[in-house]
Amino acid sequence: MKSSDSGSRFHQLQLERDILKKANELIKKDLGISFLTLKNREKTLIVDALKKKYPVAELLSVLQLARSSYFYHKASKRLCDKYAEIRVIMADIFEENYRCYGYRRLHAVLRGNNRVISEKVVRRLMAEEQFVVKRTRRRRYNSYCGEIGPAPENLLARDFSSCRPNEKWLTDITEFQLPAGKVYLSPVIDCFDGQVVSWSIGTRPDSTLVNTMLDEALDTLNEHDKQVIHSDRGGHYRWPGWLDRINTSGLIRSMSRKGCSVG
Repeated sequence: MKSSDSGSRFHQLQLERDILKKANELIKKDLGISFLTLKNREKTLIVDALKKKYPVAELLSVLQLARSSYFYHKASKRLCDKYAEIRVIMADIFEENYRCYGYRRLHAVLRGNNRVISEKVVRRLMAEEQFVVKRTRRRRYNSYCGEIGPAPENLLARDFSSCRPNEKWLTDITEFQLPAGKVYLSPVIDCFDGQVVSWSIGTRPDSTLVNTMLDEALDTLNEHDKQVIHSDRGGHYRWPGWLDRINTSGLIRSMSRKGCSVG
């Protein structure tokens, strides 16, 4: 037997196996059945479930389902589906937001558009339409670029407790990998209560990101506040713009030791 014939036969067996497996999942019929005994409505369900893996024409051929019958049953299903319009709206919202919206956010958007259905129904429709949310990867951004000057001492020494507001501040940059690209978040956190004093967000981890954040944080201070601001050894916290702001405001710099995050 030629290798091409062998590969074709393997593909055929795999396809038939997937059809039987899907019949068992969707229609709750035993795997030992011949899928040729399925009703056209049931075959239509199987085609829709497998069309992302196999061409529709191939599925119709194997299932011996006429193309006209397939589209007839799809149309009938839509006519009987009171959520047909909602499904289309949900699909648009889901795709427009880079497949990042889960059922809660989809539900909120639908309500905002005067489409009142329960969260439970939204979850069911998402499952039926196979809306799989892309999980956002979050990781700390490493801005270390070598020793470009003397670093200040680690004044906090991992003591992040504070007895009063604006005594110790922490700052760092976090990278988020989104479908549309990378986004960087730079906050200032008060050790007293964990409050976010200020923050900035952007698509580039540059001096503008951290300087904007620091300017907004400084605007919250009283004239005589002299607190410690602690960071890692990233280049953003050793550039002239950052150092000028620190010196002018009277903040006290603290940096973690080499190779460590803020700590």
